[in-house]
Amino acid sequence: MPFHNGEADEITCAMESLSLPVIKPRSCLKLYNSLTRKKEIFIPRHGNQVNWYICGPTVYDAAHMGHARSYISFDILRRVLQHYFGYDVLFVMNVTDIDDKIIVRARQRHLFQNYLDSAPSVEKMMRDVKSALEMYKKKYETEPNVDKKAMLLGQIKKVETAIQQAKNDSDKEEYCKNLANNASEVLSQWLDSMLGNTITDHSIFDSLARHFEQDFDLDMAALNVLPPDVVTRVSEYIPEVVAFVDGLVKRGFAYEVQGSVYFDTVTFGRTDGHRYGRLLPEAVQDTSLLVEGEGELSLRDENQARQKRFSGDFALWKASKPGEPAWPSPWGPGRPGWHIECSAMASAICGEQLDVHAGGFDLKFPHHDNELAQSEAYHGHAPWVRYFLHAGTLRIQGLKMSKSLKNFVTIKQALQQYTSRQIRLLFLMHNWAEPLDYSPQTMERALHFERICQQFSRTVAHYLRRYFSRGKAGSYAKLTADELRLLQALQTCKQAVHDALCDSVDTRTALEHIRELIGHVNVYLDSSAAVPNCLLLRNSAIYVNHMLKLFGAAGSDADEIGSRTIDYSCGFGDKGDVSSDCADESLLMPCLNALADFREVVRSEAKIHGVQALLKECDRIRDEILPNMGVLLEDRKGHTVVKLVDPETLAREREQKVRLEKERLAEKEKKEAQSAAKKAEKERLQRMPASELFRQQVDKYSEFDERGIPTHGADGELLNMDQIHDEFEKNKKEVKRITPDPDLPGEGQYPCIGCDRHFTSQSVLLEHCRSKAHKRRMKELKFSTKYTQKEAEAAGGLGTYTALNKK
Repeated sequence: MPFHNGEADEITCAMESLSLPVIKPRSCLKLYNSLTRKKEIFIPRHGNQVNWYICGPTVYDAAHMGHARSYISFDILRRVLQHYFGYDVLFVMNVTDIDDKIIVRARQRHLFQNYLDSAPSVEKMMRDVKSALEMYKKKYETEPNVDKKAMLLGQIKKVETAIQQAKNDSDKEEYCKNLANNASEVLSQWLDSMLGNTITDHSIFDSLARHFEQDFDLDMAALNVLPPDVVTRVSEYIPEVVAFVDGLVKRGFAYEVQGSVYFDTVTFGRTDGHRYGRLLPEAVQDTSLLVEGEGELSLRDENQARQKRFSGDFALWKASKPGEPAWPSPWGPGRPGWHIECSAMASAICGEQLDVHAGGFDLKFPHHDNELAQSEAYHGHAPWVRYFLHAGTLRIQGLKMSKSLKNFVTIKQALQQYTSRQIRLLFLMHNWAEPLDYSPQTMERALHFERICQQFSRTVAHYLRRYFSRGKAGSYAKLTADELRLLQALQTCKQAVHDALCDSVDTRTALEHIRELIGHVNVYLDSSAAVPNCLLLRNSAIYVNHMLKLFGAAGSDADEIGSRTIDYSCGFGDKGDVSSDCADESLLMPCLNALADFREVVRSEAKIHGVQALLKECDRIRDEILPNMGVLLEDRKGHTVVKLVDPETLAREREQKVRLEKERLAEKEKKEAQSAAKKAEKERLQRMPASELFRQQVDKYSEFDERGIPTHGADGELLNMDQIHDEFEKNKKEVKRITPDPDLPGEGQYPCIGCDRHFTSQSVLLEHCRSKAHKRRMKELKFSTKYTQKEAEAAGGLGTYTALNKK
């Protein structure tokens, strides 16, 4: 329709005056980038498509909770980017199946098994174990790392104990078996040092890698980690690795020495536009990290350090020695270095630049810094990675966990105690880039949040089953003031969760807002005596379920929550929920509702007439009988809520509760025992004469005068005598203060309960009660009295003072 004269101009002016919404910076997704050490707006290279490469496992042992920390964390980030922000993510993961650790572990296992198959005599095994132990002790003596040294010492003591026990064992067959089991570590290393270079069969290495790769995949599936879109194994990309290394040699960034090829870090750093150690520049001079990054077999090669032009150079291609797998190359038979694998495989799949590269925090240097250097040198531009993401480290009850220290908890061990959802909730409740402590205390928080969500979903399911129907006009009632507040809480929660996810996927804050929303729903239900607004409950449950499912912590979406054809658990139900079988539920729920109503009537009448037996029976049905059938009853004001739960889930929750309580009590008793021992030691030292006190501290003092006052420190240096005399006088006063009344008998039938002493007569007891020591003791007991006056009288029949009541 054509505009009349002037109308088009008026419309244009009106449009120009409109105030269009502007995207706020906080509404854009930001990710913490390890390269810049700050949060940056996420802008992929090609619009909506994201190339994401993650460092996968080195498959030589069982996966542990440190692996779970990385792979669950990045699984959460991947889900959020894909399913919340709508990015098209290509997720590529490598598997390192060629590595020094794999070679050494495969050889040791093979040689140890051959040794056992040879059925050595008792005498031979004893000689071999002792020889192996001597070699192991030399390794212990030269180990610089304190933690590893402690681990080696523990292994030595274990073997020495096994040898001693074996001497007293008359059963020779059992003796050999026990000794071999306890000495397997030291014996395997000893055998490898002598026979490792005789291994020539590649299948020995391949079989170990394939076994632990499959084991890793099963662990990831058990943790509900999405499978990668592409998996790259080093053994399948040897031609690409060789071509990549050759390209670096031709570009002048690498050099060959005796069949090995090294990356020239100095040349790289002097080239315009390049800088070595971009992720962790403060670690570039850490020789221990550089050496560890070269691999265990390289550490044994004394010639390698002399082959390098600069100590910071690292291996791209390693010339293989006897007993090591080898592939052909222009420089002779060898195998890839650790760092070059990822660069070659990531480039083969994703091209010259990655949008996202992810891995554990401990991979920053040297692995990821070396990846960056060799990739940018090969492709001729920087940066090779736009966003580098590193998951925070995981500690076991505050201690560093690692395979090398052998103090790790495997994923399978963790799943014997907790479900995959509970572990995931723990990670969701912490920032993915920060350290996390895995302990019973932190897991209890995750279990508590799970219980909140389960109770919420079961409660909402009850109301929807009983009152909601899309065919009833009453299901769409006018909102009351309380319901308007709940609606506002839902909208506020959605915006707050969105802001949290935009802020570098802050799931910790997101879960807190979800918890607050659940709290608002519970307050609304508790304050409402009438039938609640089920549509509002349904929408709240759908949102909570949607977010938990998006994080990988809930089941499938319930698109029709409140109908007769859905999972009433709102996606946060339990395995084997009765409600998952809709046909059975349609028959079961009317019966359960009738039972609940009947029980409510019985309880009301029993309360009116004071029939305690009926009330106890109603409680027994609720607490003992129905839970074993998968039914929970929750008594609320005026009605009973019926919840369907998997009996196995209830049993598991009870077991977890009992186990956690035992762990809590054990920890409490341990702390109390430590505190009591510390207090007893302090009192012992306080009661010790000042002249003897210093003589006990041989780690601090070496010489004393005739009064027992130290004159020289442990190092033989003369001490500051003024300071020592002050401490001596202080000790004398302290000893005098706590020394019991010397002139009063301490044994008899007349007790002073507060001081825990007995006296020979009432007069002596009364004199004691007037003493400063007794009054001081009464003051100390003011807030922690052990006895009441009644208990004091029962103990001796003589209450000579007014005891304080228990608190």
